[in-house]
Amino acid sequence: MTRHSPTVHDVPTPDLFPVTFPDGAFPQVIWEDGERPASMPAQAWTTETTHRDGQQGGLPLTTADGLRIYDLMGRFTGNSGALRQAEFFVYRPADRAMLEGALERWRGGHPVEPTTWIRATRRDAELVAGLGMRETGMLASASDYHTFHKFTPGGRAQAARTYLDAVQAVLDAGLRPRLHLEDATRAPREFILPFVEAVQALAAAFPNSQAPKFRVCDTMGVGLPLEGAAWPRSVPRMIRELRAAGLSAQSMEFHPHNDTHLVVANSLAAVLAGCAAINGTLLGKGERTGNAPLEGVLLHLSGLGLTGDADFTVLNDLNDLYEELGQGVPAKYPLFGRDAHRTRAGIHADGLNKFWPMYAPFNVPALLGRPLDLSLTKDSGVAGLIFLIRQHTGTELGKDHAGLRALHESLTAEFDAGRQTAVEWEEIAERALKLSAGGPVVRSGA
Repeated sequence: MTRHSPTVHDVPTPDLFPVTFPDGAFPQVIWEDGERPASMPAQAWTTETTHRDGQQGGLPLTTADGLRIYDLMGRFTGNSGALRQAEFFVYRPADRAMLEGALERWRGGHPVEPTTWIRATRRDAELVAGLGMRETGMLASASDYHTFHKFTPGGRAQAARTYLDAVQAVLDAGLRPRLHLEDATRAPREFILPFVEAVQALAAAFPNSQAPKFRVCDTMGVGLPLEGAAWPRSVPRMIRELRAAGLSAQSMEFHPHNDTHLVVANSLAAVLAGCAAINGTLLGKGERTGNAPLEGVLLHLSGLGLTGDADFTVLNDLNDLYEELGQGVPAKYPLFGRDAHRTRAGIHADGLNKFWPMYAPFNVPALLGRPLDLSLTKDSGVAGLIFLIRQHTGTELGKDHAGLRALHESLTAEFDAGRQTAVEWEEIAERALKLSAGGPVVRSGA
């Protein structure tokens, strides 16, 4: 039998791609020469809609709870510029009180600017005229699904006239209009492009501080991050055409929903194509499957070098608040779910024991303020026990430790007898603490 010489050669030290995966930061995007998209803006950031779309999606907010969330947003973004605005409803007394409290905080130095959301009607425009903000969002449904079935009689022209009348009222009130192109990823370019042009023409007579913004909404989550897909589903194609129509990166936002699992991918595609802002919610609250989870978007914007570093550890407090409201994130929710960094496999536990970055995407404890954790199952092995004891006691026991082997055998017997649920630390803590007494103290980055 012919033996082939290996073509893989050994090296004296491992290549862990330290530039791509730095010790103290999220993974970085390193472009091949000439591959960085010329359309990508120099900076990108996020805007928040928890007080509007999150509440609309079922988040039960009192005025006090809404302001607690707003305060946490300020702690999260700090001076980073990563999160710049938050929008509020204005129709109910509790929402108006939230907005007033937020405006008071913002005037006192809070880093997140409050804005509002209204329907694009003159009556609603007059409602926000004297509230004290600089900008208001305006619902401008763009697809024929809406323009033909929301208005009586229906049609594109009547919808455009109604929206433009409201834009005029907002401009007359001294505010910046932000047009929310609802259902854009099912909307004809024959409506969107002429309407955008008409809004720009209408605003041309007003100061630059009132130059309109446009929010491209993937309302049903049907947008695609694919360059070559046809209008209207291609998010990057739509962004590029709007840029070609004269919109700057800073005057555009992208607002996706997660109905088909593409919310973060579409957000990044929008940024690479030339949109500077992503609108969503911290921890992904929102209607149906939720809005863009801004922590996930910002992790990647940080890796792209487009935004400052927010304090992600603050989101543990936000999740605790949502738990109080009965709205905590699912156990397996990325980054901040209870089990997001919990392994149950023995081979993973063994890897964590030997070199913890082997099974961590980045320095989770430092960047998220969350531990790498483990639940014991029939597959966790002795390595799982070693890892769990070290995490909770700071001591490490050898695989041949007699007490450790006895504890493992007793747990194995339970699983062999039919136990299906995992064993958590609390269940073995008393026995494990006795085993660890007098054991060697170790330090672990995990």
